[in-house]
Amino acid sequence: MSRTNEVAESVKRSLERYFKDMDGEKPTSIYEMVLKNIEKPMIETVLRHAEGNQSLAAEMLGINRNTLRKKMQQLRIKG
Repeated sequence: MSRTNEVAESVKRSLERYFKDMDGEKPTSIYEMVLKNIEKPMIETVLRHAEGNQSLAAEMLGINRNTLRKKMQQLRIKG
């Protein structure tokens, strides 16, 4: 299984568990909830692997460095 598929499967398992835990209740704003819960740890992990180099981290993420800085500010990630 490719790394991309592993990430997708992990998200899928987490969402299935989330629906199971809802026990019949109808969830709302799932898209926003998933992004909110994935984005911060993803950026923190990539920054750590880039040894704090924001330009490298932005390149690894496939986003502009200014976008990364904006996200870091929004998510209260120290740089």
